[in-house]
Amino acid sequence: MNAAQPMTIAGLQAQYRDGTLTPAQLVDSIAARLAEGDPHHAWIRPLTRDEMMRYAEALEDRDPASLPLYGVPFAIKDNIDLAGIPTTAGCPDYAYVPQTSAPVVARLIAAGAIPVGKTNLDQFATGLSGQRSPYGACRNALDMRYASGGSSSGSAVSVALGIVAFSLGTDTAGSGRVPAAFHGLIGLKPTKGVLSTQGVVPACKSLDCVTIFAQTIGDARIVFDAARGVAEDDPYGRLWSPLAGAARPREARSLAGVRLGVPRAAQLEFFGDDSYRAAFDAALARAKAAGAHLVEIDFEPFLATARLLYEGPWVAERLAAIREFHAAKPEALHPVIREIIGGAARWSAADVFEAFDRLATLRLQSERVWSSIDAIFMPTSATTATVDELEADPIRVNSRFGYYTNFVNLLDLSALAVPAGQCTVGRHARLPFGITFVARAHEDAWLLDLAKAWLGNDETGAEAANPSDDLNGRTRVAVVGAHLTGQPLNWQLTQRNARLIRTTRTAQEYRLYALPAAPGAVGKPGLVRTAHDGVAIEVEVWEMPVCAYGSFVAGIAPPLGIGTLKLADGSLVQGFLCESAALAGAIDISDAGGWRSWVGGCSETADVGP
Repeated sequence: MNAAQPMTIAGLQAQYRDGTLTPAQLVDSIAARLAEGDPHHAWIRPLTRDEMMRYAEALEDRDPASLPLYGVPFAIKDNIDLAGIPTTAGCPDYAYVPQTSAPVVARLIAAGAIPVGKTNLDQFATGLSGQRSPYGACRNALDMRYASGGSSSGSAVSVALGIVAFSLGTDTAGSGRVPAAFHGLIGLKPTKGVLSTQGVVPACKSLDCVTIFAQTIGDARIVFDAARGVAEDDPYGRLWSPLAGAARPREARSLAGVRLGVPRAAQLEFFGDDSYRAAFDAALARAKAAGAHLVEIDFEPFLATARLLYEGPWVAERLAAIREFHAAKPEALHPVIREIIGGAARWSAADVFEAFDRLATLRLQSERVWSSIDAIFMPTSATTATVDELEADPIRVNSRFGYYTNFVNLLDLSALAVPAGQCTVGRHARLPFGITFVARAHEDAWLLDLAKAWLGNDETGAEAANPSDDLNGRTRVAVVGAHLTGQPLNWQLTQRNARLIRTTRTAQEYRLYALPAAPGAVGKPGLVRTAHDGVAIEVEVWEMPVCAYGSFVAGIAPPLGIGTLKLADGSLVQGFLCESAALAGAIDISDAGGWRSWVGGCSETADVGP
């Protein structure tokens, strides 16, 4: 295997800071690589050098430290809109040119990222193989004899080849996880709706998720923080609420004591693949050695849910997504896609309601496992396959890849695919093997922490262990505005390996003001202690390494500063305070109870944060 040198966000940021690289130089380098050809069929429409350079030039007057994704190149699955570039969804006759980018893409560009192009996919995001595309079957970046995985095939390949630092995919049945496993990448399938699917050609609109491929956990976290947020008029969007479903608002600093649910031995399936079976046995042993409690669970409710996706009427939702186009130009569809989507017509409305009833029962049954486990631990895919094997039996071989993935979105769960070494025996020896952690909705950050513990801090870039952490310890800081979870400066915490400890309120001794802001600037509040008419204001308490605290505080501009806050329980913590002299022209928003509530309820400031 000859994988390219990984590109990471942290690595690029270090080069930008020390002046050894500029975004324009990076664009020239990427353009030169793209000009060498595309033997893996990763791209449908790469951007030209001049098109990329326009994004690089927009960064010329910006400080690299001012944007979390300054000069970071990324790829976009070609069912997600990028303004001015055709969206094909893998079907040339379907192509259209959007005037605006999908909100998730726009957020990343606003954070400094540079789009490199639109990537290949299984047509209309229907498949887990990467082979169902008129633009060429996408080939695995590590071994071109093998499947790339799909449907987000080109998105994974572009990261694995080191052309981009991260990419966007989509996931309905596993499309953001299977390609990650086949390339040894991180594949984050977040809670449904927290990354907007507006501007995405739907597969199953009620299930679709935008996903993230990256080389490291740290990179995935930075992109997730920058990309999430509810878009206007997105009927499936939802605010990310990290404590909404969490029984454990704690960080998984190690696997010790974590309860990992594992399917019963009789419910594990590898379709005769000894390479994958042995690799998962090794992963179980590794988790146990790290102190995890392996808890056998009844996996049947999850498997039955998975069967509903393709054996039930949800296939009809794929037809609904392109109904007019399918009726007008059925010959434009890939033969396998035409067979799958064409079969949806057999389902009646009564069948749909029966399926919803069945799903409700299975959801109830599956919910029972969460009282005894913290996360599910399972293979990402049951097996892999060569391109020849897929071409010989495209539907059956493809379906094997989804054995452990198809249930996740139907049950509204979050999932994270992570590397688990290589296969060491059998015919797939030396190919990557991956496992997936699955948790409940809104537990995405906890999954990222769990995966970091699993990987043992042995990643490159942002996830490299800092030996001074143990020496210097960690410190806590309370944030009240733009640094809150989901707000535009939260990356300044997560990038410093900070973790959320709790959401609470101050003592009833404070007033909160919306400070005047220049057009286009990030809106910020000012928290002021008062002797009269004080109220309790929502804050988040974060913990970060002491060695990172100095650079964090140094970046705080007047009139804000760090002082001592009194919390509702009487405890004291360092946190953001504002100079009272800066309140001229500010708006008293104390009655809203917090910055997040005020931003969410005030249309005039809807652009200051997610």
